[in-house]
Amino acid sequence: MADTLPPVDTLTHGGTAPSGDGRILILACGALAHEITALIRLNGWSHMDLACLPAILHNTPDRIPDAVAGAVAQHRDRYDRIFVAYADCGTGGALAATCARLGVEMIAGPHCYAFFDGLDRFAARGEDDMTCFYLTDFLARQFDAFVTRPLGLDRHPQLRDAYFGHYTTLVYLAQTDDATLTARAEDAARRLGLAFERRRTGYGDLETALARA
Repeated sequence: MADTLPPVDTLTHGGTAPSGDGRILILACGALAHEITALIRLNGWSHMDLACLPAILHNTPDRIPDAVAGAVAQHRDRYDRIFVAYADCGTGGALAATCARLGVEMIAGPHCYAFFDGLDRFAARGEDDMTCFYLTDFLARQFDAFVTRPLGLDRHPQLRDAYFGHYTTLVYLAQTDDATLTARAEDAARRLGLAFERRRTGYGDLETALARA
């Protein structure tokens, strides 16, 4: 695995190819690259390589299953096993069906917010979090690329109520203790007119899933 990650804009729009000579490939969303790289180093998982699909696919989740299938086909001959570091991520079960057809395992849960928070904790909150809008470390870094510009809020701020009028709180699920990212998340809450809450989650169930891999 490469010693350094590419720029965040590359992870957002371009994705990355695997590097290294591991036996297992982690095929991940670019939004998880920092966290997965940190876990590989922390745990000494030198048998794992990482490849990332563009994080911006989350804005068109119907494209995720085909993108994953294409990457699995591209890399399958090189690795003993491929693990897909995506949850359902808005695909309505289509990604799980694709992974089952391909014989590859993926992360359990509806989305990364749930597995960072911990699937049991997230489920237990239930309706209490129905009016929460979530950010992770990556989304705090890339708020404008994923939210402001795609929704046109930079050009038409009056659309804020149409998109976010039913939310009450922006919840920042923090993987790290980074004052700059916290400030960015707070600023995002202010711009959306939402209350702000920070939850220090660490890596949550992501580490558990990768440990199984």
